[in-house]
Amino acid sequence: LAGNDIMQWILQRLQITAEEALHLGDLFVKYGYIYPLQEPKNLTLRADGSLYRFQTPYFWPVQGWAADDTDYAIYLAKKNIKRKGILEEYEKEHYNMLNQKINYKWDFVIMQAKEQYKAGKERKKEDRYALDCQERAYWLVNRTPIMYYQQAIMKTRVKSSVSLGGVVKYSEQFLSNDPILSGCLPSNPWISDDPDFWDLNAKLVEVPTRMRVERWAFNFSELIRDPKGRQNFQIFLKKEFSGENLGFWEACEDLKYGDQSKVKEKAEEIYKLFLAPGARRWINIDGKTMGITVKGLEHPHRYVLDAAQTHIYMLMKKDSYGRYLKSPIYKEMLAKAVVPQEGVKKSTGLFGRRHLRSSPSPIILRQQEEEAKAREAANTVDITQVMSKLDPLSHGHAASKQRQRTFPSSSLSVGSGLGVLLWDLGLEWWKSQSQAHWLPRSTSKRAVFFQVRTAAPPESPACPGSSGQGEDRQPRARKDSAKELICPWETPTGQGRAG
Repeated sequence: LAGNDIMQWILQRLQITAEEALHLGDLFVKYGYIYPLQEPKNLTLRADGSLYRFQTPYFWPVQGWAADDTDYAIYLAKKNIKRKGILEEYEKEHYNMLNQKINYKWDFVIMQAKEQYKAGKERKKEDRYALDCQERAYWLVNRTPIMYYQQAIMKTRVKSSVSLGGVVKYSEQFLSNDPILSGCLPSNPWISDDPDFWDLNAKLVEVPTRMRVERWAFNFSELIRDPKGRQNFQIFLKKEFSGENLGFWEACEDLKYGDQSKVKEKAEEIYKLFLAPGARRWINIDGKTMGITVKGLEHPHRYVLDAAQTHIYMLMKKDSYGRYLKSPIYKEMLAKAVVPQEGVKKSTGLFGRRHLRSSPSPIILRQQEEEAKAREAANTVDITQVMSKLDPLSHGHAASKQRQRTFPSSSLSVGSGLGVLLWDLGLEWWKSQSQAHWLPRSTSKRAVFFQVRTAAPPESPACPGSSGQGEDRQPRARKDSAKELICPWETPTGQGRAG
């Protein structure tokens, strides 16, 4: 039967996805339950018209009998007799190896091979062909050709002296930057409890350490993996009008290692910004790489921009990196870099306990925040809040909409001294007049105003109202007391009231 028929059979019987069905079919072929006819060595299931056959249950792995060297030697000897010495290269190697390994019973192997060959010739041609295919499929599964070693032979070999020399050179180069072998400057924060090391080596610190800047010159990967190094390198690229290269590389890194639920949106944004014709930050890549990238963007995934990213990376490494190390930007950063001094270690007794600085308690921090808010609120008092306390109509449902109008100076505040005076005055009046009877006002027009006299006589309380007695006392209060304060959004009328 064909490979696509096997796929459909698996899909119908197990109700799984096509990808899972293909993987399950590969496992069937790999473990010898199904074997291919056209390409016997290709132990995978191809969902096309390729022909496959089910293996006989005698050769299934569930039988549990191991593939013995003697059985394999008999199979190779029979095949050698049948084909008159024409074997595969790996089969010849196995044949010679088994001849040396079980030479003491090689006569038995040859005798069994001849007997099986004679018995096979007595069968029908169809049965003989089917049995040969089943045996071949079984031994291909259990004695698979070792292709890895064949590929390893083709690889170029490096002399051990050259390889060890590279290891020694790398170790000497990074020795000063190894915190275990060379120590930390100014001190190890895990031992000294001094966070200066972390502060000096922050990701985007304003002035980095000299050791960190010198490490940028080791190779391009050290520069581009350091956030501060990329920031300084970006300044150089902008002066060369090629800052879009590093921007594209960082965008590809975000696509590869960022939020995978937004891969499609990020890929579209990168294409519009860097790859589309006439893009605002268009990058210069060859046509072949552009074609591969644009075709891959039809079905975006996290590695869809790897070809373009590698091209830009090599361009910056071979072209811009060398000029950056010779530029005044890098030399200025190197000259400005700090060299931290080794911290003084505090000696403790043999049984002395080192007192570590504890972090502040969250409760104390919360109390400090509340105290700061209280001090800030005491410094400025909004006069509209005072008026809301003194307004006699604050509990009236009919005047609720009239009180919600916004005045131009509703956010005006007074100094802390005057604010405290207004607040205390309003509270005292509110307590004393909570049960008092308010004088009736005109039904045609209600005038709500607020007057404060800073030195009013005791017999004339300061309260909102429009009584005649208050108007009679008003000239005497203005004459005997200090300057009168009227609410800023109200103007004095001709009768001496705030209108």
